Amino acid sequence: MRRARPRPRIRANSRAVAALALSTAALTALTACGAAPEEKAATGANGVKSAEAASVADFGGLDKLVAAAEKEGELNVIALPPDWANYGELIKSFQAKYKVKIKSENPDGSSSDEIAAVKSRKGQKRAPDVLDLGIAFARSGAAENLFAPYKVATWDKIPDSQKDADGRWYNDYGGYVSIGCDAARIKTCPETFADLLKPEYKGKVALNGNPTKSGSAFGGVYAASLANKGSFGDIQPGIDFFGKLKKSGNFIPVESTPATVEKGETPISIDWDYLNAGYADQFKGKGVDWKVSVPADGVYAQFYSQAINKDAPHPAAARLWMEYLYSAEGQNLWLKGYARPVLLPAMTEDGTADKTFVAKLPAVEGTPTFPSSEELDKANATLSENWDKAVS
Repeated sequence: MRRARPRPRIRANSRAVAALALSTAALTALTACGAAPEEKAATGANGVKSAEAASVADFGGLDKLVAAAEKEGELNVIALPPDWANYGELIKSFQAKYKVKIKSENPDGSSSDEIAAVKSRKGQKRAPDVLDLGIAFARSGAAENLFAPYKVATWDKIPDSQKDADGRWYNDYGGYVSIGCDAARIKTCPETFADLLKPEYKGKVALNGNPTKSGSAFGGVYAASLANKGSFGDIQPGIDFFGKLKKSGNFIPVESTPATVEKGETPISIDWDYLNAGYADQFKGKGVDWKVSVPADGVYAQFYSQAINKDAPHPAAARLWMEYLYSAEGQNLWLKGYARPVLLPAMTEDGTADKTFVAKLPAVEGTPTFPSSEELDKANATLSENWDKAVS
């Protein structure tokens, strides 16, 4: 499942491996054939085509953007599991607010699937309009000139470190690596990576996918490295940790998903805190007592990013979707799903963050730091070379 979203959240996720700086206050292919080419893009205000609009001002204001989007009437999204960061409610709320029908495809797809769809469906009506990507894919896609520059109305509130200066991508929400545990099946739940080595957890510890493909699983190995004297430049200690965990019999090569959690097959799951926290709500009253801890010995956080397909078949709807996601309403809906929205620090300051949702976020100790692009590339290369050997 995609993103770990049970997903390699997992999603099965495998959303892309990537990390970005968050504020200490909050985390600061599809081959296609047959579809007809899209007709000429609509024109916004001042003679600016919707496909070339770089801000809502190019439409003459939000009302005119809404009118242009509703005239298109559709929005194509891809790889957005409804149980991932509350996307199900986000999609329903957007459709209820605007006369735009959302077509959601391949909800359990990966970031690489999204990029492949953009390339293979260029000029087709079923090409994805918008993308939710791991930061590594956002950066590489921008470098390939796949995305349209667009700055949402709240652009200035997004930290400079969490957006492309030209508006081709910007971070949306993030989370911390956490340990989820079914207290109904585990007498004493682990709270740190060191705890996971205890003999009572034999056959009980799982990741949300393969770390060479899954963003959440990659984050789990990175966090384990930090907990075992590794660094962002050296992920090997994390690989060695899981090798030791596998040798002891504690680590099982089963992808943790909502189904495996409910059945008790993966009673301990290392995953993003917003996914694990969501399980606690999802399985309440179903015999699962899911507890969530962010391990203090391996604090690691990561953000995902939004982008607009440069050749989006519904360019106005794509831009309206972005405005919605980065409005207080959209950001609070991610927050409701336990994801830490990129605008949370600003919304906390101006009072627009929903305090009830903020209070439910898993507690975090310590200050997270973030790897550079070079360190991420090195970590990916090391994982690709050594992961299978360590856990086979």
